[in-house]
Amino acid sequence: MVNLEWYRTFKAVYKNGNFSVAAKELFMSQPAVSQQISMLEAHVGNKLFNRKSKGVEPTEYAKLLNNLIIDALDRLESVEVGFRAKAENANRLISVGISKHLFDCVGNLLIAKFDLIDFTFAENDELFALVDAKKLDFAITTKRFDTFDTTYEIVGKIKLILVAPVSLDITEFRQKLKADNYTEIEQWLNTQKWYSHDARIPHIKLFWLHAFNKKRPSMVPNYIIPSESEMLRLLSKNDGVAATWNCNARNFIKENKLQLLWNSFHVPEEFVYLLAPKNNNLKSFFDIIEKELKLFFGNRL
Repeated sequence: MVNLEWYRTFKAVYKNGNFSVAAKELFMSQPAVSQQISMLEAHVGNKLFNRKSKGVEPTEYAKLLNNLIIDALDRLESVEVGFRAKAENANRLISVGISKHLFDCVGNLLIAKFDLIDFTFAENDELFALVDAKKLDFAITTKRFDTFDTTYEIVGKIKLILVAPVSLDITEFRQKLKADNYTEIEQWLNTQKWYSHDARIPHIKLFWLHAFNKKRPSMVPNYIIPSESEMLRLLSKNDGVAATWNCNARNFIKENKLQLLWNSFHVPEEFVYLLAPKNNNLKSFFDIIEKELKLFFGNRL
């Protein structure tokens, strides 16, 4: 039976016209190349190469043999390269930059999909700088960065909402909402205990800007818990309200641990972007992350 490695060696010698060059390309010794060609010649019953002063030249039979096997051999090598790439990718460490509040949304999703991830927590501009400098393979941001050296894809939308524990009676608040009495709505909210993941209360400020057209809310947060998921977990067991991304609140609401207090139509949705350096040879990873994020964010609150 013919050894496929003989054909691989034949291809290298035929292409290079030299045993030594073929040996270097195949990471073999020259005697090993000569031996494999001799064994192939014995198998096919014809001489394949004539020696010259510099290298070798193919015989007519070698030319015929090359025409017969080259397409099939190229396909086999392509399959081999593909399998090798998949094996390498399976053990490839990828670096992903993301903000803490978005990590609470999709961290588990990414961990379930890949074996090796190095996460970096930062905000949009810093994440872009790291991707642009090729210090991160990917970043998930809520800001678009469109440059020559980076590529992006919109993978979903998120929106700020107000939530409260299911134990809180919000009947009065619902009535004020139904009457569009924004002065009383704000007054009611100001009397509640507030939870925030950041002392600067960025979520609350942004919600107030759109819902009430005010840059600064008048309340002070009662509890500042740096993790948004932990903030929501504690809120679900106590009294108070919080502004959070809908993707973070989704499971709490489904599990009846939190209730939706207000999903204001004045508050706009924000796009979520997947960002990567161009030509980073990780398109297969990009495609997987893109698909998973689109599926996740497509199933919105």
